[in-house]
Amino acid sequence: MTRDVQILSAPVRAALGDRDVVVFDGVCVLCSGFFRFVLRHDAAGRFHFVTAQSALGQALYRDLGLPTDAFETNLVIVDGRIHERLDAFAAAMSALGGPWRALAAARFVPEPLRSGLYHAIARNRYRIFGRTDLCMIPAPDVRARFLDLDRAA
Repeated sequence: MTRDVQILSAPVRAALGDRDVVVFDGVCVLCSGFFRFVLRHDAAGRFHFVTAQSALGQALYRDLGLPTDAFETNLVIVDGRIHERLDAFAAAMSALGGPWRALAAARFVPEPLRSGLYHAIARNRYRIFGRTDLCMIPAPDVRARFLDLDRAA
């Protein structure tokens, strides 16, 4: 599923600006691993980051009508479009470019299989991959790439 950022509230749009963003569950080991993967391979520094537990993450999930207590839907915003679930992964891989672009083929998995696989992993991610008690605290250079409501535009 893909939506335009214009559907978001004005404060959320202001905080996001025109940046490309990865929104992830900061206590999920799998989700944090995805964040670290994008950070490591984003040589251009294209992406900024938001944890689902932050004020901006909560506002973003509310604006999209998603639960704010169970973050089973990962989000990636690229070029003003909000991508969800496996489409979010595909959009991030495409934006990273290089050899990672091949992984964007995930968007061509037939819909019933794509949704079923995604939801099975999302529902069981803590049990399979684990969770941490606290969100990670990024180093200062990485912290500058995190967004929140109080750091608008």
